[in-house]
Amino acid sequence: MEKIEPGKYVEMVYDLYVVEPDGEKLVHQVDAEAPEKIIFGVTRGVIVPLEKAIEGLTTGDAFDVKVSAAEGFGAHDPEQVAHLEKELFEVDGKFDSELVKVGATVPMMTADGYRIDGKVIEITDKEVVMDFNHPLAGKDTRFVGKIGVVREATPEELQPAHGCGGCGCGDHSCGDGCGDGCGDHGCGDGCCK
Repeated sequence: MEKIEPGKYVEMVYDLYVVEPDGEKLVHQVDAEAPEKIIFGVTRGVIVPLEKAIEGLTTGDAFDVKVSAAEGFGAHDPEQVAHLEKELFEVDGKFDSELVKVGATVPMMTADGYRIDGKVIEITDKEVVMDFNHPLAGKDTRFVGKIGVVREATPEELQPAHGCGGCGCGDHSCGDGCGDGCGDHGCGDGCCK
């Protein structure tokens, strides 16, 4: 049976919890129909404590790892909260109140043309305040799961054409939201930052 080591293709399923003082809250599930897929040691942005926890495991092995906010999705960064002119959200001269409302996740484009998702936290007469931090920034998490597949990676898998890792919603390093295991680019969860 093959062990997880650098260069191995890995599929895994897991439940992701936010660890709070009063208990744990399930925030994301990855199931066998759409497992997380990574190339161990190659896929960028895999959370380090999770990577350490699965190293050496084989198909069928279980894992359970707690991850501090600092080691996981990072601290909440006030620099990632933007005050944007309300006119940016107009369609045909009218503010898009269907899409842009407090609590909604809205896709935006950076100056470099990359897609990023922001959460609307306030709307005033003149501006929309959006938080572009990862939704799990500042939160301790726990991954509980099982390894589904471990095998040699193919040459194509070792050199992905699109340049993105294959794991984790909310990986903002990629302009098209590729590789997010949940199928919803706005969910913001997963094993990668």
